[in-house]
Amino acid sequence: MNILVAGGAGFIGSHLMDYLLDEGHNVICVDKLIFGNKNILHLLHGKQASESRKIRFYKTELSNQQAVDAIFDENQIDAVYHMAANSDIQKGGQEPSIDFNDTFMTTHTLLESMRKYEVKNLFFASTSAVYGEMPDIELTESTGGLKPVSYYGGAKLASEAIISSYASMCDMNVVVFRFPNVIGPRLTHGVIFDFIKKLKDNPYKLEILGNGTQCKPYIYILDLVDAIVHLTKNWFPGEEIYNLSVASEGTTVTKIAQIVVEELGLENVDFCYTGGDRGWKGDVPRFKYDISKILSTGWKPVYTSTEAVRQTVKDAIFQMKQ
Repeated sequence: MNILVAGGAGFIGSHLMDYLLDEGHNVICVDKLIFGNKNILHLLHGKQASESRKIRFYKTELSNQQAVDAIFDENQIDAVYHMAANSDIQKGGQEPSIDFNDTFMTTHTLLESMRKYEVKNLFFASTSAVYGEMPDIELTESTGGLKPVSYYGGAKLASEAIISSYASMCDMNVVVFRFPNVIGPRLTHGVIFDFIKKLKDNPYKLEILGNGTQCKPYIYILDLVDAIVHLTKNWFPGEEIYNLSVASEGTTVTKIAQIVVEELGLENVDFCYTGGDRGWKGDVPRFKYDISKILSTGWKPVYTSTEAVRQTVKDAIFQMKQ
C-alpha cells in the first residue's frame, strides 16, 4: 500500500514508519520538522535505508491545503495515518494558536485532500485529554459530557468531531485511538526527558512540578505501534474509537523521579515540589481508562506503566551516550 504518515518525523510517527517500511509498504512522510529530522535519519540516510525500503519525504506545513493537495496529486495514496499535532501541551497552553494550527487545521486539511482524491482509510491519533477531568469515572469510549481542560484536548476533540462528519459524508473507514502518555526511544520532551535534563545540570536537587502524586498510565511506543497495526491491518466501513492504555495502574510523578535517579546511579537527591495537585494549568492529574474494547480484539500491551517508564529511562540514557 501507499501510506501517507502525517507527522512521520515525530516520536510516534517515526516508529510507525519503521514498522510500515519493514512490512513492505511505500511510505510518504509529511512533516514540517519542528523537532528536526533526527528521528528518521536512519530511514533516509542510515544503514537501514535502501532501495527496498521505499520512502518519500516532504517538508511541508500540513495546514497548507494547496501544498497537501499537491502531495496527494503526486502519490496514489491508499491510507492516511494522521499523527501530526502539537505534542507539547505546556507550550500550547502558552500559545493557543499552536494547537489550532498544528492539531485541528492539519486534520481539516488532510480530510479535504482525502475527500478530493477519494482516499477512504484513515487512522487518527487522538488523546485521553479529550475527556477533560473525570477522576472518579472509569472512562469508556462512550463516556459523555467531554469537557477538555487544555487547548490541546480541545483541538483533538474538535478534530474527532470533524473526522466523524467526513467519515459519514464521504463513506470513510476510520480508526481513532485515544491514548495517554506515550514513551520510549526518541522521546523529545515530557517528564522523563525533563527529569534527566535537570539531574544532568544538578545531580543533587530535582524540582518536581506539583505535589508528585499525579498518577497517569504510560504506554511504551512499541506497544502503541503494535496496537495501531493490529487495528488497521483490515479497514472496515464507518468509524471506531478505542481507548488505548496499559492494563495496569498508572505511575506517579514521584515514582518516575525515583526511577530516573536509580537508573542514573545517583544518591541523596533532594526532591523539591512546587506544590498543588498538578504540574500546570490544563494538566489532568489522574484518570482511569476502561480498555476492555481494545483488549477484546486480541491486542494486549507487553509493558506495564512502570515497566515502560523504567525502559524509557534506560533508552534515554543509552541515547545520550551515543
